[in-house]
Amino acid sequence: METKRIVFVGVGGQGNLLASRLLGEACISAGIPAVVSEIHGMAQRGGIVESALIMGAKSPIVSKGEADILIGFEPSETLRALNKCNKDTVVITNIHPLPPFTVVIGQGVYPDIDKSLDIIRDNVSLLIAFDGDELAAKAGNPLSLNMVMLGALVGSRVIPLKEDILKETISKTTKQTFLESNLKAFDFGLAASRIG
Repeated sequence: METKRIVFVGVGGQGNLLASRLLGEACISAGIPAVVSEIHGMAQRGGIVESALIMGAKSPIVSKGEADILIGFEPSETLRALNKCNKDTVVITNIHPLPPFTVVIGQGVYPDIDKSLDIIRDNVSLLIAFDGDELAAKAGNPLSLNMVMLGALVGSRVIPLKEDILKETISKTTKQTFLESNLKAFDFGLAASRIG
């Protein structure tokens, strides 16, 4: 199969690492070789978190300019990770900002989201951008942004993974209390990113 290098970026507490792990488990269930790795992570809520999943290859490393797909849970982190992309990369990003502490206390400036999206759009093949936090809240669980973003990835049809495989993985690994809202969030992400 064709190798797909997927980078997930966000901040602590958004569920980025769980999303990459669930995608990896779904790949294995579908018979697709996959390697997942945490590239950089902060244990506390609010720190930068990056992980990667490589479909069809054995190395878990995604170097500068090698990402086929970038999934951004937070818009400024998507912009920060643009160096992982190339002109053929597909970027799927949440546009809901989660300003860092330095911005909150007035010691930093948050980048203009529209300008950031323009920069990203100018440097990649395709940009899919939407308010994932709004969709997670609509699903009944504000913490289900990770499910929204997984749905968006599958909905974009840029990976060879069917929605039923991922839904089955979510159903097996999600706490029963959150299952209904997680599946709704996945479906909202799926619809938000449908292309072609």
